[in-house]
Amino acid sequence: MATRKYDQVLRAEAAQETRRRILAAVGQRLREVPTEQPSLEQVARLANVSRSTIYADFGSRAGLFDAFVVDLWKHTGLGELSRAVASDDAREHLREGIAAASRMKGRDLAIYRVLHAMDRLDPESAGSAVRHMEQDRRAGMESLAAHLERDGVLREDLSAEQAADALWVLTSFESLDLLVTGRGLTVDEAIATLVTMAERTVCRPPELTRS
Repeated sequence: MATRKYDQVLRAEAAQETRRRILAAVGQRLREVPTEQPSLEQVARLANVSRSTIYADFGSRAGLFDAFVVDLWKHTGLGELSRAVASDDAREHLREGIAAASRMKGRDLAIYRVLHAMDRLDPESAGSAVRHMEQDRRAGMESLAAHLERDGVLREDLSAEQAADALWVLTSFESLDLLVTGRGLTVDEAIATLVTMAERTVCRPPELTRS
């Protein structure tokens, strides 16, 4: 019985290692040749596995990219973002949530840039990975706007829907990337700028916030 359990543990560890190699190969290919869509053959070769192994593990090319994005989120700060948006204070939710989401992208700008470019040029190239990412962001901005309105922090001349639209623009990858690549800001400077812009755009001045 002990030997069987040990063998099961070894097999599970080997499967996880194979999965890690495949996901790492996707990232390697995106960094090395950002203008080309990585094929399953290329990923399999880099990971030293067969295409059938990729299909067995991820089901499809779309499944592979979905898993890659989930893994990307985890190692760039998903836990930090989850804690930030859980704040009961609406203004802290805005500040810390936007900062955490922007830091996630800033920790691997090159990969996020390629994924967004792939989605713009060929929406099917990465399956639904980026669309899922953006759907989550849209829901997050709608939740944040509702929180601001509920706590009396939202500007009186803005509806929650208008605030969500403004936050949607300010939390986009493009906004962060433009400040870094177009204005020459560091990631931290760009994040501070975006947080300040968002707060001034959708929030009442602190002294006017309803209690």
